[in-house]
Amino acid sequence: VQLVESGGGLVQAGGSLRLSCAASGSIGSIIVRGWYRQAPGKQRELVATIASGSSTNYANSVKGRFTISGDNARNTVALQMNNLTPEDTAVYYCYIRIYTRGDYWGQGTQVTVSS
Repeated sequence: VQLVESGGGLVQAGGSLRLSCAASGSIGSIIVRGWYRQAPGKQRELVATIASGSSTNYANSVKGRFTISGDNARNTVALQMNNLTPEDTAVYYCYIRIYTRGDYWGQGTQVTVSS
């Protein structure tokens, strides 16, 4: 299973970015898709998840600004990020949880928000 992220980059505070992640390979049944992030010197933290039934979960710090979406048919997950702040600067990782097989992670994409 391979996850490929795209959409990171440099943006000014208040701007928007959309991250995308596509899964390929022998995938099976995806039960959870999500995004985590890791800022320099900090632990990796959950940003948002979406379950196969479309229920979503967000970190308090991104509620109302970020929106996660998933496409079951295409095995993709996206993260729309609005009103970005410098505190959102981090490497963002997508992941999927496959039924009976565990979690798989992308390589990460850098998001940098300038003030």
